[in-house]
Amino acid sequence: MKLLKVDTLESALDKLETAMREGGAGEPEREYVPVLQSLGRIASEDVLSCEDIPGFDRSTMDGYAVISRDTQGAGETMPTFLELAGEVKMGEKPEFSLTSGQCAYVPTGGMVPEGADAVAMVEYCQPFGDDRIAVYSPLSSGHNMVRAGDDVSRGEKLISRGRRIRPSDMGLLSAAGKTEIKVYKPWKIYIISTGDEIVPPEVMPLPGQVRDVNSAGILGEALACGFEIRGLEVVRDRQDVLADKVRSAMSECDVVVISGGSSQGKKDATEAVIDSLTSSGAFTHGLAVKPGKPTIIGFDEPTECAVIGLPGHPVAALLLFRLIVAGIWKRLTGLAETEKEISVDAVMASNIAASPGRKTFQLVKLDYEHIDLKTGLPQAVPVLGKSGLIRTMSAADGYVVMDVNDEGLRSGERVKVCLL
Repeated sequence: MKLLKVDTLESALDKLETAMREGGAGEPEREYVPVLQSLGRIASEDVLSCEDIPGFDRSTMDGYAVISRDTQGAGETMPTFLELAGEVKMGEKPEFSLTSGQCAYVPTGGMVPEGADAVAMVEYCQPFGDDRIAVYSPLSSGHNMVRAGDDVSRGEKLISRGRRIRPSDMGLLSAAGKTEIKVYKPWKIYIISTGDEIVPPEVMPLPGQVRDVNSAGILGEALACGFEIRGLEVVRDRQDVLADKVRSAMSECDVVVISGGSSQGKKDATEAVIDSLTSSGAFTHGLAVKPGKPTIIGFDEPTECAVIGLPGHPVAALLLFRLIVAGIWKRLTGLAETEKEISVDAVMASNIAASPGRKTFQLVKLDYEHIDLKTGLPQAVPVLGKSGLIRTMSAADGYVVMDVNDEGLRSGERVKVCLL
């Protein structure tokens, strides 16, 4: 039997990134999309503001625009009396300015007249006749107003390359007058599950058969990345048939994912297919991780397509899709720099051993009902089960990572749980 010469996860990602950059794929293609359709997309360049936001001094309260030094010493028993110079209309520029001793009514969001540097709330003001206002509270410069450029200054960065666009980003871009944004095009991906024993979910399995789990799980992971799904197919354990399907998918996709057939069994043909169809050959066959050791990676320069062979066990397949496919996507788009993996602190509920010589990913469930009394943190309860059982991953909230040289984790030890 051929023994796997394993790479570390980091080494495998480095090899794939180098192959893609040198092979012409490099960063994903870019396109402009309307800001109103940009939610969840990844910015492919920095976006700078061409103007101040807001573009004028504006009130944050219904009240009276004043010159702050005129209100010094004002109080409930001794107000400051100011001459009412006019009223600001919403959405219009005042046609007057203020001088010392004057004020002007201004609604919330209205433009503060030139000369004024504060706004007195109506609750602290009282009209006296038609042209005088009593102000019962002292104000400092800038009180109850925002200055031009307080939100964003001209030339300031609105969005960084690699940022996943959020609803608030859409609002910010709109405030700056941006109607479209340049983003990365989602990768086109083809998902293939292999195995003579696999049947579709709607079919009742016969003895020796199992329903297709990996296709649905990998599809979900791919959609979570925003990828465009170009195909989803189950292929029997025949090398020629698998090669035909992969060759066809490579011609129209950026990534082809094959789950199953990556080990060293008699009918495991994934390595041979990747080796024969990619210009690089299978430059990685085996990762120093648990679960997911029999992972295969190759890249084809003519089609600029990466072909990834994932283990057939569901937990390993889904986890390695995250680590390899989603991982390289984040590297190439800059998302890895702007969006760190979401994690929570917890303490281990029990001892757990690492796998010698391999980076170990241990699934855990967060127990908030039995909070650790010393730290106030939830407990991370190991979800034990073989990687062939999909319920193992479905029951987990996240995973903890033990490095290659770690012996394991002890009960009560503080850990970071990467959320699924």
